[in-house]
Amino acid sequence: MSYRLLVDGELIDGARSVGVINPATAQEFETAPRADAAIASRAIAAAKKAFPSWVALTYEQRSGHVDALAAALEARASDFSRLLTLEQGKPLAQAEAEIRGSVAALRFFASQEIKPRVIRDNEHEYIVEQRYPQGVVAAITPWNFPISLLVYKVGAALMTGNPVIAKPAPTTPLTTLLLGELAAVIFPRGVFQTLADTNDLGPLLTSHEDIAHVSFTGSTPTGKKVLESTVSTLKRFTLELGGNDAAIVLDDVDIDRVAPAIFRAATLNAGQICFATKRVYAPKNLVEPLTDALVALAKEAKVGDGLEQGTTIGPIQNKMQYEKLQGLIEDSRRNGRIVAGGERMEGDGYFIKPTIVRDLPNDARLVKEEQFGPVLPIQVYDSVDSAIAAANNVEFGLGGIIWTGDFERGVSVASKIETGTIWVNQHMSLPYDVAFGGAKQSGHGVQNGLEGMEDFTQRRIVNARKAA
Repeated sequence: MSYRLLVDGELIDGARSVGVINPATAQEFETAPRADAAIASRAIAAAKKAFPSWVALTYEQRSGHVDALAAALEARASDFSRLLTLEQGKPLAQAEAEIRGSVAALRFFASQEIKPRVIRDNEHEYIVEQRYPQGVVAAITPWNFPISLLVYKVGAALMTGNPVIAKPAPTTPLTTLLLGELAAVIFPRGVFQTLADTNDLGPLLTSHEDIAHVSFTGSTPTGKKVLESTVSTLKRFTLELGGNDAAIVLDDVDIDRVAPAIFRAATLNAGQICFATKRVYAPKNLVEPLTDALVALAKEAKVGDGLEQGTTIGPIQNKMQYEKLQGLIEDSRRNGRIVAGGERMEGDGYFIKPTIVRDLPNDARLVKEEQFGPVLPIQVYDSVDSAIAAANNVEFGLGGIIWTGDFERGVSVASKIETGTIWVNQHMSLPYDVAFGGAKQSGHGVQNGLEGMEDFTQRRIVNARKAA
């Protein structure tokens, strides 16, 4: 299949092409068009030109376009799911879930409207808060959830009147480009566009004076570079960055019940989730049975090609991340005790068996850094207060989970964790109408909910004095 960029309403070839690797084979399986600075500049100009007419539409009119994109994505769900597995690696069932969730997210945003909020209306005053769109949005997305993390941005930004330029990660461009092909016959010229690159166009987009808002999801180090690039124009930004989410297991849990949930929270999408459980803190009386249960689950997991029947954990998405994880495993072998996994798998793909690690010092790399893979440390705590302190003693603050047999106790502990989201007895519950975002170095701004839509708007206060 030939993939193309969507620029100014036209599907075009890139300045050059770049190979796309299937992480299950470590071999190129497709090529993608690569945009250059001239194509990117053309896209920015087209988006700027499209802005006045797009913002002039009503919410209802814009909703029709966004709903149509949802319907088109749903009609091609099987194609998108298979392509997603090929370029990203996740098991097909997880890819299908991502596409279903993306359709639902688009429909949610299509149903929303930000209305003026009257602050004061009395005999002498009328004060109202209005929201208006900021302008062209650059949506820069990562490789772990190429479609769902894109539509969270696209749905909110388009519905509030902002044209969007989507730039996917260089290793997973194809599903975004295919979405652009659907959008080409749905949106007016310049309203939604796609650019694929090799990470060279980011600085142009994030610093360009005609880009009003940069919405970025990715690592914290890259997010800092994005933020620096926006300073010269003081453009608006949303940053959803890294996490090092802790799971605190309280002493009243049923290990047989929570162990599978903890394992899934740590290994879903091969652990390549910003909200994945990346550290487990367990009390002394439960650490051995919990370790045994997680080791058994690790040994039962089927690691392999996401298109193969029965695969539960796919490959790491790219070679760079795979090598980083190998380094963390070796560091953990030197400083702790690997009780499951840890050995290299045969074959060409970027496969890592789920790896469980014990007895690491609290300053070990695997405890302090974000691993972004199926390598999980289990740490022992003496008191709940010490577990809370350890959970908070990192630079990140994205999410976390409290596992307990008493939800009220869980809520009490959760209320002491310094993160943007904290779950009790569940993982990855992200309703579309509830905003999420990070604390500390896990980001700025929020996505989802009306608050996420408001991030793509400018507040305007109209303060009027009525006639005497």
